[in-house]
Amino acid sequence: MKAVIPSAGLGTRFLPATKAQPKEMLPIVDKPTIQFVVEEAINSGIDDILIVTGRGKRAIEDHFDRSFELEYVLETQGKSELLKKVREISDIADIHYVRQKDRLGLGHAILCAKDHVGNNPFAVLLGDTIVESEIPCTKQMIELYKEYKGSIIAVEKVPRDRISSYGIVDCEEIDNSVYKIRDLVEKPSPEEAPSDLGIIGRYILTPEIFNCLEKTNPGKDGEIQLTDALRLLKEIQPIYAYRFIGKRYDIGNKFDYLKASIEYALRNQELRDEFRKYLRDLNV
Repeated sequence: MKAVIPSAGLGTRFLPATKAQPKEMLPIVDKPTIQFVVEEAINSGIDDILIVTGRGKRAIEDHFDRSFELEYVLETQGKSELLKKVREISDIADIHYVRQKDRLGLGHAILCAKDHVGNNPFAVLLGDTIVESEIPCTKQMIELYKEYKGSIIAVEKVPRDRISSYGIVDCEEIDNSVYKIRDLVEKPSPEEAPSDLGIIGRYILTPEIFNCLEKTNPGKDGEIQLTDALRLLKEIQPIYAYRFIGKRYDIGNKFDYLKASIEYALRNQELRDEFRKYLRDLNV
């Protein structure tokens, strides 16, 4: 199975920090967000990854490429551990890139992957969403796909006051944390939402989604919405929602970004004791 990582968004919620760098490159302690996403795909058994980029996203390609000058400096300075980390990044997986020349939404970004994916099921991992879990979220979903042979969408319970920021599923539970989807609604009001289960940026999709995307008319702001294409897909084959095991961080959200930075710092062996003491002593 191949993975597609859409990473072509402008990151306007993080301006001016994202004026000259992709939001996917925002660091969580000492690692850019997109590296967490790539590592999730790899730890799920996927080693063929396509990153969908756009204008101003060259830093993503540079990050996963070799940096001979940096490697030379680290080698001559005897910094072997840092050299090892830098080389591991460029050898991490077979990573390909395609540019979304027109920013026409998530659905269009996935459509840009059609030629690379071919006629096979594939994983989609949003490049600005991190999921911390013992078993990678994508791996959990791949195992479900083997059982149900249909598209799988990761969901989580969403607070009522944030429902209008999510795609929401109308579904019935058919197994523990597994639901058969009846319908999908893009960013409904809390009063109109069919449930409180929101789509969070992890998918296993069958290749029929590409035909559905090609038939999907642009919606708000002229964008092709993946949710609309999924509504077409469910008319020809079952689609399932899965309440994954793990904790999600939406790095496009400033509060989630700060939470991720703090919690990952507390998991870092080099930082956690000193940082924990700092937090205890902080008088706010």
